[in-house]
Amino acid sequence: MSIQGDHGNSEAPVAARTDEEWRRELSPEEYRVLRQAGTERPYTGEYWDTHTEGVYQCRACGTELFTSKEKFDSHCGWPSFWAPLAEGKVRYIHDRSMGMDRVEVRCATCDSHLGHVFEGEGYETPTDQRFCINSVSLRLVNTEEG
Repeated sequence: MSIQGDHGNSEAPVAARTDEEWRRELSPEEYRVLRQAGTERPYTGEYWDTHTEGVYQCRACGTELFTSKEKFDSHCGWPSFWAPLAEGKVRYIHDRSMGMDRVEVRCATCDSHLGHVFEGEGYETPTDQRFCINSVSLRLVNTEEG
């Protein structure tokens, strides 16, 4: 999938909640990142250097988004993946905030902000993409624990 061109997904998210419901369900930091498109500081998140086998779920709704098989060390300070678990799990929005031209990645189920995806940075991955995702947007379900 190329991240150039139209990045919108016209389908409405399924797990819609009111702002008050999100505030009750999420910690202040989770709310700031997931619902207000914030960013956690680099090298501070729970998963930026994790190598545990498992599936990364959306912390807001539990949708499975990424797996440890697609995670790689980009040394950028945030968890990096070269692809989502499957197309349709995330949606893309052209983001021109903060004086940059980027592609925002959101959970397709609940529309929570996850991070951004970058292309053509030269990583030796199958897609040459880096899904730079906030740890606070994810929950790792360890598949080694049976």
